[in-house]
Amino acid sequence: MRDLVETPSGLVLRGWTARDVLPVATAFADPLMRGQSRRPVDSTAAAERWIADRADEWALGAAFSFAVADGDDTLLGQVSVGAVDRCHSTGWVSYWTVPAARGRGVASQSCRALARWAFDDADLFRLELGHRVNNPASCGVARAAGFAVEGRERQKLQYDGVRHDVELHARLATDAEPPPPPPPSPGR
Repeated sequence: MRDLVETPSGLVLRGWTARDVLPVATAFADPLMRGQSRRPVDSTAAAERWIADRADEWALGAAFSFAVADGDDTLLGQVSVGAVDRCHSTGWVSYWTVPAARGRGVASQSCRALARWAFDDADLFRLELGHRVNNPASCGVARAAGFAVEGRERQKLQYDGVRHDVELHARLATDAEPPPPPPPSPGR
């Protein structure tokens, strides 16, 4: 099911639409988003192209990208499984959230839901993800979503001329579901 995957907390993973163009352009204007797309997303036209690329990848079975929205359909982020290898039933998970959604469990809940969808509906067996070792928040997302640490890839990524080690995580279809996340703390 492409258009709707719901999380227990009420987040919705849905297909991308034209109404997401401005929120996507705004999301990519955040300095933390630099390098999160192969091509710059620095205009509404670029955001339209980015959304169209997600649809093209889905049609080819190469990647499955979902918009993450709240109950009011406000865009909170993106979660996807790409680099799909049908021979080995594997894929690469990526995610991002808008600044207002960070620290609220949106990314980890979305990754949990995506993993379940990928195992049940996309017939994948192994999902991988990686994060820079200097990004403890992303590590927390991976762990909370049930992705076990498998190792370190030395100097894999380069941002602004600086090379970064990446910690690799994976989750298998046969792994136990991670425990439910704790309720949000007051004030969040």
